[in-house]
This record gives sequence, C-alpha cells and structure tokens, in this order.
Amino acid sequence: MRMAMADEELEGIRRQRMAELQQKHGDPSSDQQGQQEAKQRETDMRNTILAQVLDQSARARLSNLALVKPDKAKAVENYLIQMARFGQLGGKITEAGLIEILEKVSQQTEKKTTVKFNRRRVMDSDEEDDD
Repeated sequence: MRMAMADEELEGIRRQRMAELQQKHGDPSSDQQGQQEAKQRETDMRNTILAQVLDQSARARLSNLALVKPDKAKAVENYLIQMARFGQLGGKITEAGLIEILEKVSQQTEKKTTVKFNRRRVMDSDEEDDD
C-alpha cells in the first residue's frame, strides 16, 4: 500500500518534469525563472521523500551534517532516495540506521593522504669517506 503511493507520487513527479522540459524548450525568455522553479520543485521532492523514509532524529542528524559537510550530506540523501525509489527500505530509518549508512558512504568516499619525503643529497655525511 505504502509503496504504491510512493510509486504514484514518483510517476506524478516524472510527468511534471516532462511538462517542464517541454515548456522550457518552447519559451526561452522564461528560462531562468523556469530553472529556479524546477530547482525548488526538486528540493521539495527530495525533502518529501526524505521525510517519508527518515524518522525525526535521523532527519535532525542529516540536517546537522548538511551544515558541516554539504557534499557528504548530498551523497547520503542521494543514496537514501535511490534506495526508496527501488523499494529497498523496509520502513523509516532511525538515527542508528542513518549512522550505519553514513559510515558506508564515508568508507566509499574516504580520501587517503600520503606524505612523501624527498631527502636532499647535497651534503650527505655518508658519502664522505676521506677522513
């Protein structure tokens, strides 16, 4: 029942996007305003889907993360939305579940820092065997 409602909602959003694209190609003068409205609709759609799949504490944690690391929060949001679209979520995700997802995403996007020392060999005492 719940998935059927989400599928209908997603189908409605797809139809709306198609209409926007057709309208955008027809009238180039309102292009900037149309882009702004499309971006707003996309943000609203993302928030709606996230509200459906996350409980209150998980949403609070995700919004705090968005303040500190917006790129990581965006990656987690995309991951959650994709899982919701394919029906891989069993119910609302709790804060503990969100922490697990955050750990998975940070492992995938982890940057390894390496430091390489280049030693200068100008006045190296090992080479002087004249004494």
